Amino acid sequence: MHRNARQAMILEIIAEQDIETQDELCAELIKRNFNVTQATVSRDIKDLKLYKVAGTTKKYKYAYIEGGGDAVNNKMRNLFRECVQSINAANNLIVIKTMRGNGSTAGAFIDMLQYKEVIGTVAGDDTVLIVVDSNEDTPDIVSRLKDYIK
Repeated sequence: MHRNARQAMILEIIAEQDIETQDELCAELIKRNFNVTQATVSRDIKDLKLYKVAGTTKKYKYAYIEGGGDAVNNKMRNLFRECVQSINAANNLIVIKTMRGNGSTAGAFIDMLQYKEVIGTVAGDDTVLIVVDSNEDTPDIVSRLKDYIK
């Protein structure tokens, strides 16, 4: 079936139930007559910019942030504030510890900020590593990030 129809169905599925894994999402799509592979679902998750958040019936679930501009920024700020546990720095590196499964969400938020001093970010399951252009700029970036979790 068509990619747009499949992605619309993914949004419908995650709105109806807590889906924690790509395999669960594949199974739900197959039940609804979409012949998909895990690789296809993975690409769809990236295309749709889905995030993992705390679930109600499962530990985590996929979520979609609707709207644009400020709506996304406010929701992303809230997600960032809810999932960050600590922000620490050493030289030009900043390490953010998050709740398990939320590293990519925090990393996406940091990338959205587009700080000119940030050379890059690497997100894992529960950690984000930020590389800053200089040791001198690092305290300012830490301070600005901490403002989001107050």
